[in-house]
Amino acid sequence: MIRFAMLRHGHTAWNRAGQIQGRTDIALDDQARADLGGFRLPADWAKADLYSSPLGRAVETCEIVTGRAPIQVPALTEMDWGDWEGRKGVELKADPNSGFRDIEAWGWDYRPPAGESPAEVWQRIAPWLFGLTSNSIAVCHIGIMRMVLAQAHGWDFLGPAPFAVKRNRLFVVEVDGTSVRVATPDIVRLEKVDA
Repeated sequence: MIRFAMLRHGHTAWNRAGQIQGRTDIALDDQARADLGGFRLPADWAKADLYSSPLGRAVETCEIVTGRAPIQVPALTEMDWGDWEGRKGVELKADPNSGFRDIEAWGWDYRPPAGESPAEVWQRIAPWLFGLTSNSIAVCHIGIMRMVLAQAHGWDFLGPAPFAVKRNRLFVVEVDGTSVRVATPDIVRLEKVDA
């Protein structure tokens, strides 16, 4: 059994503005860099194998929090939001013709125009995840984390999510063969660096 922890990247200007980023490579903002500099991995995770999405916001988050360069994994790239990247979710939701849905009404096959469905994202993550051979951390994106956590919790993107992805926490699952389940503990806070 492998323990696999996921950490969401720090804030970007698009996050703060409510814009959908997807695969658009938006950098961390200065406040995020300053905030992340106040955290480090818990000691029992400090020597885990370290991976990240190749998008700059994930790579830089990883380097700031761990002091190490991660192995960049294309499978960990955020969900492709297609034509909606750069748009604001609240504006899409207000347009009855956009096709936008809240996550609780996606199902596994919901797809933004010219984007990816959750099922397609999972299909690209799963072979990499199930190929891990030791305890590992991935600094990645909320979409990637949702796919893995949905599998671990048995959630089908219908109804309220049984988890909430927050920053500055490791979300931990156990990988056993070709199955993934919630670990105990399932959330581990990053440690604050003494000033």
